[in-house]
Amino acid sequence: MSKPDELLLDIAARVESAQSSRMSLTVVTHGAVITGRLAPESVWRQRVSEVLTGSTDLGAFSAVFDAPTDTTAAPTHLHFHVARILQGTMGIPETGGMYRVAIEDVSAWTVGDFSYSDH
Repeated sequence: MSKPDELLLDIAARVESAQSSRMSLTVVTHGAVITGRLAPESVWRQRVSEVLTGSTDLGAFSAVFDAPTDTTAAPTHLHFHVARILQGTMGIPETGGMYRVAIEDVSAWTVGDFSYSDH
């Protein structure tokens, strides 16, 4: 989106201000469909840092995510956790992942997340 959707910006700002990670959202960005729950940036960064800290090979990168976030600025990104990229009849990864999506790159969105069933 050359000019981000005001509703989407408001959703992102409310997630940040409420420090809530209960908002489910599905977005289309550069042709990929990502579905999951939004998290405040600080919560998302903390979780990514924890995952990296636990890695022998990637532990040194955890400090990048420990930097404080500017909570007064308008959000520029959506921070998904327990999220999947939808591909055909499956979500990747099955267990959910951590994704950061630039709001300006979202071409379509809907409230709620999608999942697939074998039935």
